[in-house]
Amino acid sequence: MADMMKKATRESYGEALAKLAAVNDKVIVFDADLAGATKTGTFKKVCPERFFDCGIAEANMMVAAAGASTCGFIPFASTFAMFAAGRAFEQVRNSIGYPHLNVKIGATHAGVSVGEDGATHQCNEDIALMRTIPGMVIINPADDVEAQAAVMAAADYSGPVYLRFGRLAAPVFNSPDYRFELGKGITLREGTDLTIIATGILVYEALMAAEALAGEGISARVINIHTIKPIDKELVVKAARETGVIVTAEEHSVIGGLGAAVAEAIGEECPVPTVRVGVKDSFGHSGKGGDLLKEYGLCRENIAAEAKRALTLKG
Repeated sequence: MADMMKKATRESYGEALAKLAAVNDKVIVFDADLAGATKTGTFKKVCPERFFDCGIAEANMMVAAAGASTCGFIPFASTFAMFAAGRAFEQVRNSIGYPHLNVKIGATHAGVSVGEDGATHQCNEDIALMRTIPGMVIINPADDVEAQAAVMAAADYSGPVYLRFGRLAAPVFNSPDYRFELGKGITLREGTDLTIIATGILVYEALMAAEALAGEGISARVINIHTIKPIDKELVVKAARETGVIVTAEEHSVIGGLGAAVAEAIGEECPVPTVRVGVKDSFGHSGKGGDLLKEYGLCRENIAAEAKRALTLKG
């Protein structure tokens, strides 16, 4: 595992956009003066005539993308998650969500792993915000393979999509023949004692936690929920029924994110103890991305510890 390839999903986003340029002439890209950081510059290099830099004007960019979609284009509007979900929330809600337009929002630099940029740029609230917009699809890929597949799937889907990408290089664990299916979770490891449901870069950490738990005789199922909305309710409820306890893991606030979506899904049909691993109602701060993940408990060690605590709650 030590020599496993690592790659930031923002890099995957840029590469997937460049591939789309060659196969879909309706795809256009808007950026808010961050093409180097969001990696949309990769698309610009191969297709400059379909790239539009809107400057530091994220709200205007969302409205421009909305307008372009009504002309038959498939716009990807890109900036940091803090600005896409936060600064431009009104425009995303009213100009994209309300008319249910075919706009894809590429939000990079999500979570505390943004690192040294600090609390103002570490967006841990974006999933919660986007979940409140009716009809908004939310995808949070776990690695390079899944991220590129998610971009392709978003382009094929008709309607608004929020795509969440990270700055920190993450292990690439999915095989090249991986098949992405919108709205369908993936069981990565079977288990009978409990289920760990993870999203984004914590999926790999969940797998490593399950491996460590196995060494202690604890059988943990691991599910990757890449599409947080609509969530794969059938898979989540099945896991709750079969294992009797759930642990969720996400690089996001525990308020309104994956943990909340899972609790809502099982609460109506099969309520079981649910322990949430995530940012605990606090802001981030400046520091190295990897160090911050450990500080906030977004790591395999804490997932394993919370899993063992969850077992004590099991009926």
